[in-house]
Amino acid sequence: MGACVSTSSRSTRSSRSNGETVAHSFLGIGFCGQKRTKKTFSDHVYTLQNLHSIPNRIFTNGKSRASCIFTQQGRKGINQDAMVVWEDFMSEDAIFCGVFDGHGPHGHLVARKVRDALPVKLLSFLHSYQSRLNGSSKTCFKGNLKRSDGGDSEKDASAEEKLNVTWREAFLKSYKAMDKELRSHPNLDCFCSGSTAVTLVKQGSNLFMGYIGDSRAILGSKDSSDSMVAIQLTVDLKPDLPREAERIKRCKGRVFALQDEPEVSRVWLPFDDAPGLAMARAFGDFCLKDYGVISIPEFSHRILTERDQFIVLASDGVWDVLSNEEVVEIVSSSPSRASAARIVVDSAAREWKLKYPTSKMDDCAVVCLFLDGKMDSESDYEEQGFSSATLQSNHSGNAVESDDGQKSEPSLQRNFTVRSSDESDTYGRLPVEIEGNEETMAAEDQNWSGLEGVTRVNSLVQLPRFSEERP
Repeated sequence: MGACVSTSSRSTRSSRSNGETVAHSFLGIGFCGQKRTKKTFSDHVYTLQNLHSIPNRIFTNGKSRASCIFTQQGRKGINQDAMVVWEDFMSEDAIFCGVFDGHGPHGHLVARKVRDALPVKLLSFLHSYQSRLNGSSKTCFKGNLKRSDGGDSEKDASAEEKLNVTWREAFLKSYKAMDKELRSHPNLDCFCSGSTAVTLVKQGSNLFMGYIGDSRAILGSKDSSDSMVAIQLTVDLKPDLPREAERIKRCKGRVFALQDEPEVSRVWLPFDDAPGLAMARAFGDFCLKDYGVISIPEFSHRILTERDQFIVLASDGVWDVLSNEEVVEIVSSSPSRASAARIVVDSAAREWKLKYPTSKMDDCAVVCLFLDGKMDSESDYEEQGFSSATLQSNHSGNAVESDDGQKSEPSLQRNFTVRSSDESDTYGRLPVEIEGNEETMAAEDQNWSGLEGVTRVNSLVQLPRFSEERP
């Protein structure tokens, strides 16, 4: 997916009220009291306008020093998944990873917007926190916090608790600011469009995660017998979770599944059989924000060990057909690390054809982060079907996209998960970066009709059983 950069002053600046850009210092986590010998974010100023020039940020199919990423369009139209890996995120030992799954008419634009803006907002809040900290105290929190075996357990527990509070606040505030920006965006209609998000920052041995929706992160680790095991790091925040369903119902939203897909619970308005959102938390989707759908992320912190090998983030197009254990097996047995994400997507595509032959395959996006920081050589990378030109474009030559959603009056349109050929032609004219074989697939997707099987997309739906308009 390409970059989606807003031209509004709101989205090209940090969250500071005076609108100035943020020159990031070490951001308070990990370098306090140490002599600064490595380059940190105090050497750079980042806004959404120059994201494409950041050398260690990738968002299209390719690899970085310690990761590989791959996305493939499904059979439902434009690819609405987005992903990003940003190395040297706030210091040279910090990496930001994220996968974003859009849904609705403008879901692909929402996903790209969140992919670009959310990490910058997270940096801004961390920087603001560090500024407050420096003004009131000399206390700091080590970014490479490890559990102690000695008598300093109370100090360690206190430091870990403060670290959790800091990062939790940063994730909560950045997610809140992201949703607020989407609500007031002048060129992007998010009334019936939205996106999931699964995001993490790895700094040293610490892993901080924030997530909404049903994109998922798992950890590949070795057990005591050196066998690979899968550990699920996030929870799929769907309406069928009791706590999520209870909140939605308290807000007068309705939760039920359709007869054709009884296993997929969806969120509906109290007064209309629309829109049918198959997740309980999301960015955007403002038609449901008064009825229980929220953008408040779940937060978690994990201390990594030497047994932990890699992390996989992926959209639900992967998890609908592959188990955690299968994905860990695929990644650990890949012929090269650079090909791991692509092989996971290829495996998911095969499973879609086998398990749901009458359904349209969902978009798939995968990020594989290897915790030892190592990657294959360039020759191994090229053997797997990637070119050095692709790699270089991810680092320095990314095309800059713009938000092209047109602002319109709020309306309860059903999503185009099921759509006519005329609607497909209109939808297909939205600009998108074509990657790999997606150009051929996109042409094919414009010809399918809406009744070729029940779609298993976790999105908004329009099904023929409901009348088009209600009084």
